[in-house]
Amino acid sequence: MDLGDRWPLSGSTDLRDQLLAAYAEETRGYHDTRHLAEVLDRLDELAAAGTPYDVGPVVLAAWFHDAVYDGERDAEERSATWAEDALPGLVEAGVVEEVARLVRLTETHRPADDDPNGCALSDADLAILAAPADRYASYTSAVRREYAHLDDDVFRDGRTQVLASLADKEHLFHTAYARERWEAAARANLERELAELDGLAP
Repeated sequence: MDLGDRWPLSGSTDLRDQLLAAYAEETRGYHDTRHLAEVLDRLDELAAAGTPYDVGPVVLAAWFHDAVYDGERDAEERSATWAEDALPGLVEAGVVEEVARLVRLTETHRPADDDPNGCALSDADLAILAAPADRYASYTSAVRREYAHLDDDVFRDGRTQVLASLADKEHLFHTAYARERWEAAARANLERELAELDGLAP
């Protein structure tokens, strides 16, 4: 299916095309249109399994969650601001607020247990961690390309910090479905990558 056909709003194709263009920027490695499609696929998978969440704002948040991605720490904030600037008049004010909240949450992937929207989006975004070995390898290579401006030592230290923070979570995933289907594979991938990064340390 054409990714453009998965735009959740009726009309507003100019905004859709702006977002697709952002995800297609040449500087993107992992956080590209394929990533967007995979997050949408995982949200569909969660919904099909009966995972409760508000489809409208969560899918919109998926479209915006990496709208800005340039390797800087405030990318999620700028993505959320884009949503706050672009969505008024297209959806209700409460939906704008929820989309922006969810986008900001993807900076930490630590939703509250009583936040079904946050749990669904976080799990869909992190589902790549449970990918089969070949897809996981292409994912890590793509992440490295996004940070090609960093030397190996700086990248290794930063990547290790990110992965260690995730590994320290009691659960990587927050929905019952994701914990059952994805948690074990994701833990194994994280442990393997952390060991590989440690082996590269001087």
